[in-house]
Amino acid sequence: MVNVHEVIDDKLRTFIEAQPLFFVATAPLAAEGHVNVSPKGTLGSLAVLGPDKLAYLDLTGSGAESLAHLRENGRITLMWAAFGGPPNIVRVHGRGEVVFRDDPRWDEYVGLFAAAADPGPRAIVLVTATRVSDSCGYAVPFMEYKGERRLLAEYFGRRDEEFHIDYVARKNAVSIDGLPAVPVETLRDAR
Repeated sequence: MVNVHEVIDDKLRTFIEAQPLFFVATAPLAAEGHVNVSPKGTLGSLAVLGPDKLAYLDLTGSGAESLAHLRENGRITLMWAAFGGPPNIVRVHGRGEVVFRDDPRWDEYVGLFAAAADPGPRAIVLVTATRVSDSCGYAVPFMEYKGERRLLAEYFGRRDEEFHIDYVARKNAVSIDGLPAVPVETLRDAR
């Protein structure tokens, strides 16, 4: 059964903040474009900012579909599932806005994320909830959380900022559908 909530209340906030993994779903406007679902979850990369606001630190990766879709249309859904304890699934549908490293608001938000101390952050995504719901999660399997993977931070930690900028230019500047994703100049201007 789905329960729709007016806001992210204390119970939902506690659940969200306790999950080591969440998923982000976005899609382009074009019908032939690719829908994207990305796993997120580095500890210290998510913040519940208020009853209808969340933010997450977007780390450099192999693609930038979510950022491209958000820049185009702002539609986003975040989902958390309980892999341990009582079954539960929480979804936040909303509008997302990308804050790149050269944005004056970067300094206002980046301090919210412990993960920002690691190399590789490329953006912060601000989400304003338009619908908050939870459902049973009865079919979600139990899974054991063993810890964080530090490979991404270690990968970029062994390289300099010029490598990071080149990587973003080659792999994150446009989406697989050709939409603008990460403007490389946002990284250069922020140094």
